[in-house]
Amino acid sequence: MKRKVLRAFQASVALVVLIASVFAVYVWRTWDRSYDEYPVPDVRASSDPAVIARGEYFVYGPAHCVECHSSSFEEYQKVANGQKVPLQGGTRFEAPPLGAIYSKNLTPDPETGIGRYTDGQIARMMRYNVRPNGRASVALMMPFHNMSDEDMTAIISFLRSQPAVRHQVHENEWTVTGKIIRTISSTFKPRSASAVHPPKVAPEEKPTKERGEYLARYVGNCVGCHTPVDEMTFEPSGPEFSGGSEFEPMPLPGADMKTWFRVPNITPQKGSAFTKFPDRATFVARFKVGGRQHPGTPMPWEAFARMSAEDLGAIYEFLRSVPPAGDATGEVTFKKTD
Repeated sequence: MKRKVLRAFQASVALVVLIASVFAVYVWRTWDRSYDEYPVPDVRASSDPAVIARGEYFVYGPAHCVECHSSSFEEYQKVANGQKVPLQGGTRFEAPPLGAIYSKNLTPDPETGIGRYTDGQIARMMRYNVRPNGRASVALMMPFHNMSDEDMTAIISFLRSQPAVRHQVHENEWTVTGKIIRTISSTFKPRSASAVHPPKVAPEEKPTKERGEYLARYVGNCVGCHTPVDEMTFEPSGPEFSGGSEFEPMPLPGADMKTWFRVPNITPQKGSAFTKFPDRATFVARFKVGGRQHPGTPMPWEAFARMSAEDLGAIYEFLRSVPPAGDATGEVTFKKTD
């Protein structure tokens, strides 16, 4: 009897070891696999000054590329003073338990920046979440899949027009847990082709619901930050725009690194953060003149303050139209004790 039990135990251990070994090999071979099968969009940069100026508006305004792709959080703060800091990248983003991510150099340097890549490769990155080397990026950071061809062309045109900055950025650092999550979570895989259906031209820059939805979903990424996600897989775990996710503070001067931020609910739910704005003008003023009220908040107030009143008003009109969902906002700051 004892021999049978021992044999059964040994067989179970062997099976577990086999399964673990197979899974380990699978993770090793697929966590950073290539996705070269994804198409390269036919997007080409323009030298038209008006197109370049439009791209600059998006990069330093609603798309807030400057928040991540400046060289540091402190450098990004200069945007509040009207400075156009170089998009040379290098900011380190701690992302436990995944590891650490470094923003890339978006200047046209031919060795360390986007000068190495074609317009189509940059557009594929923005649209499908596939980097020029064929590897996937992080979908939550790249919500541009349905950005119009016109606006994507404008952004790439502006990026091409910048002075080149030679700045070698550190490679991302992935933990074993991070590699496993990248293997199993769709958040770390290319955008599904069925979800990509960009218009040629974006809704006109007017305070309309249609323009607001376009900005909130495919430019400003309001939906990415204000939709609750699972802490391990980063998959959506609740209604869009209903808030609730927790973010660590940005390491800025004056920030209390133990004070974390709970993303507010921006649906019209009773008691939500959105309902604190009685009209469009109040909402616009919060962004244009209200500014950063908590030093460590991850909200890119400096970039959003550069948005036009028409675009901010459009986001207000859209948010008014979304279904009320989730819980009342409650306190947006709290002390992290663990």
